[in-house]
Amino acid sequence: MHGAESVNDAAVDGENRGSRISIRHVSKQYGGAGAAAVNDVSLEIEPGELIVLLGPSGCGKTTLLKMINRLFEPTSGTILIDGRDISAEPAPELRRRIGYVIQQAGLFPHMRVAENVAVVPSLLGWDKQRTAERVDALLDLVGLPPEQYRRRFPAQLSGGEQQRVGLARALAARPPTLLMDEPFGALDAITRTRLQDELVRIHRQLGATILFVTHDIEEALRLADRIAVMQTGRIEQFDTPLAIMSNPASDFVARLVGAGDALRRLSLLPVRDVARPDVAAAGAPEIPGSTDARTALTMLLAQGSAALTVLDPDGRPAGTVDLAALQGAIASAPAPA
Repeated sequence: MHGAESVNDAAVDGENRGSRISIRHVSKQYGGAGAAAVNDVSLEIEPGELIVLLGPSGCGKTTLLKMINRLFEPTSGTILIDGRDISAEPAPELRRRIGYVIQQAGLFPHMRVAENVAVVPSLLGWDKQRTAERVDALLDLVGLPPEQYRRRFPAQLSGGEQQRVGLARALAARPPTLLMDEPFGALDAITRTRLQDELVRIHRQLGATILFVTHDIEEALRLADRIAVMQTGRIEQFDTPLAIMSNPASDFVARLVGAGDALRRLSLLPVRDVARPDVAAAGAPEIPGSTDARTALTMLLAQGSAALTVLDPDGRPAGTVDLAALQGAIASAPAPA
C-alpha cells in the first residue's frame, strides 16, 4: 500500500468518495451578541456535491463553515458527517479528515512548498516515499510542476501559486470533505477565474464534498451544484443556481443574485441546449457543447464570427449557434417568478 499514490482516487470500486453532511437545526450564539450568528440552519448535502454558501458579510456563512470542522462549537443542533455526530470524536481527529482552505492560503513561511503540502500526511505517520509521491502528484494536479516548485518557500510564490499550494495541502490526505472560505477573494480577476476552473476540474476528478464560502454571485454560479443563500444567520433559499435565478424565494435573494439579469441567467445554460442541429460553415470557430451560452455570445462578439460550431463530448460537430439563436435563448430564459 505504500507504492505510488494515484491522484485519481476519487472512487473506490466506482463509488464516490465524498462525504454526506447533515446539518440539523444548528445555531450559534456568541456571548453578549443580540442576534444569533447562525439561526436554526438545516441542510442535507449529498456525497460529492459542491455547495456554495452565499451571502453578504456577517450573514453567518463562515461561522457555519467553521462549525463543521469544530473551530467553533454550535450553541444547539447537530452536525453529522456520514451519519456520525462530529461532537462524538476529538476535534483534531475530525480535522485530519477535512481539508480546509482559507483566503490567505495559511502556508507556513519557514517551510518549503513540499513540506507545507506534507503536513497532514506527516501527522498521520506516512513514510517518506509515500509522502513524497503524494506531494508531487498533488503539485501536478494543481498545475505546479514539482521539480520547479517543491523546494520554493511561500515568499517566492505569487498569490495564485500560494493558493494552489494551499489547495494541494488540503487535499493531501484525500479528505472526503473540503471546506473553502473565500479562498480566491484576494486574487486578481484573471487568476481567480483560472483557479475556479482548476477547482471545477479537481472536484470532478476527486469527487470530494466541497463547501465553498463566497459573497460573489458570479463565483457561486460558476462553481455550485447547489447554492445556500444566507441572510442574518438563516438560510433564505437552498437550490440549484438556475432555480435560484429563475425563482428567487424572496426579494432579498432576487436582489442578491440579480435575478432580472438575462445575461446572468444565460450563463447557466450550456450552449448545446441553444444550438441548432445544422453544422456551421467550414472554418467557423468551435466551442464545446458544455460551454455556457454567455461565453458563446462573448466569443461571437469578440471574434466577429457569424456562427460557432458546437462540438459533442467526442469533439465532433453537433450543431451551430449564432446571434439569432442566443437572442432567442435570452428571450426564452426563465424569468424570475
